[in-house]
Amino acid sequence: METHGEKQTPGVTNEESVTQTSQPPAATVAKPAVPRKATAKKTAPAAKKAEAPAKGKVKSAEGAVKAKVALTKAAQNAVKAIKAARKEAARLPSRGSGEEVTEEDTHPHKRIKSNEYERAIAGLHVEMVKLQEWIKFKKLKVVVLFEGRDAAGKGGCIKRITESLSPRVTKVVALPAPTEREQSQWYFQRYVQHLPAAGEMVLMDRSWYNRAGVEKVMGFCTPEEHSEFLRSCPEFERMLVRSGIILIKYWFSISNEEQERRFRKRIHHPTKHWKLSPMDLQSRARWVEYSKAKDEMFAHTDIKQAPWYVVHGDDKERARLNVMTHLLSLIDYEDLTPERVELPPRQEDHGYVRPPMSDQTFIPEIF
Repeated sequence: METHGEKQTPGVTNEESVTQTSQPPAATVAKPAVPRKATAKKTAPAAKKAEAPAKGKVKSAEGAVKAKVALTKAAQNAVKAIKAARKEAARLPSRGSGEEVTEEDTHPHKRIKSNEYERAIAGLHVEMVKLQEWIKFKKLKVVVLFEGRDAAGKGGCIKRITESLSPRVTKVVALPAPTEREQSQWYFQRYVQHLPAAGEMVLMDRSWYNRAGVEKVMGFCTPEEHSEFLRSCPEFERMLVRSGIILIKYWFSISNEEQERRFRKRIHHPTKHWKLSPMDLQSRARWVEYSKAKDEMFAHTDIKQAPWYVVHGDDKERARLNVMTHLLSLIDYEDLTPERVELPPRQEDHGYVRPPMSDQTFIPEIF
């Protein structure tokens, strides 16, 4: 953005212009005129004083323009970050549903810098809010399943998605182990009650696919129950899709080396001990069994109506950006951002007397 100051004669500087206008006409001069440089020195301070108010106005205008340009650039950077994340997702190598991710696959580029990650995710948060408002407006019903290896980054990705969203619209479901009563129910029954109503989105941290993974490997279900699940699950999901539910399924994959590194970090980190359960330890001990169970699950449930989307999880930041970008691309939403809101004036306190502060109990101000 260019700003225009005072007009000048082409090829003539301000100093030269002042000098030329300060010289008297040649016909009236009886003696040699004062040298041009001396005249310029005397007249320059006066000219500068005259120009000071005009320059002040120009600077204030420049400041306003620069502020607008900064806001525009911030919006442009957010859009660029989203496009960059989409391109990054497209560049990552595609794999078959039954293959595990290796270290070479998940690090085709250097890790994203912190400032680039924060800038990109800030733009994606704005888009997620737009998607949320679109879901409310169109009364959509969206279910997103997060499955995958332990410590692959499912929980962190869900937190980043919901960070700027309303819990009344976007709900997170993370069910504990089934009770004795729930074990006697139809298997899908405990999950059906958490499905969304119109205008809601539900993110499931683990889902009915527990039966295809941990329950099968750990022997929590019979072979007959597992076979019945693989047979009925595709029909159950087709039924959900026919009812108008948008069903999206993500599988977070992680390399053996990265999972071990994260497990060891949980052991030594005081705020992450709770993340390391006995089932997590068994997932390490039975890595191959879980791989076989996952391959069998994909073979039966990777259907056209609700396909599996595999997420490379070794790089947490890159995985979060890719999942958020992909989720936004699956739903054709529009920007429903309302017009600028004007705050109403505060009500005047005619006759209101606030109770004494000594009657209230305040928390200690430690900080």
